[in-house]
Amino acid sequence: MELILASTSKYRAQLLERLGVPFRGVAPGVDEEAARRPEWSPQELATELARLKAESVATRFPEAVVIGSDQVAECRGEILGKPETRDRAILQLERLAGNVHTLWTAVTMASPAGMLTHRDRTQLHMRALSREEIERYVDYDQPLDCAGSYNIESRGIALFDAITTEDHTAITGLPLIFVTTALRQLGFTVP
Repeated sequence: MELILASTSKYRAQLLERLGVPFRGVAPGVDEEAARRPEWSPQELATELARLKAESVATRFPEAVVIGSDQVAECRGEILGKPETRDRAILQLERLAGNVHTLWTAVTMASPAGMLTHRDRTQLHMRALSREEIERYVDYDQPLDCAGSYNIESRGIALFDAITTEDHTAITGLPLIFVTTALRQLGFTVP
């Protein structure tokens, strides 16, 4: 059975590569902004977007196993998107500095056998940061495509006092503990 990652995210692809299972990436073609519903909580939003991405690609490849994933950062009920600009990244980090925020990572695996869904909750305790520290960090890591404006796989780890999660790979965008278990259930060999 073919394995497809319904994503163009280099971060998710790098994570999935760690499992040693051949796959290919396919853009899901989901308009995330149009799909949002105001009544959805941040965790529901992550789950629904992961499902939509998996379903979008699965309709094109019905015999494949398709992995869709999404991530939503939330601070005090406010959803933090990808900043896309240096100024917005700095503003997001100023809001997060010295506070705790939640990262919801959802994954849906669609296959001929049905759909499996999982959601991971990560609590991140960001240390207090000066404007100078934030600017220096943003200029180095350029986290403009990362929800919350940090790249934890690089220097972004230095922004935190503590992180609480069941699966640290969920922080990067794809909870591999769940994915590994689900792939095995679907007949894939995962060492």
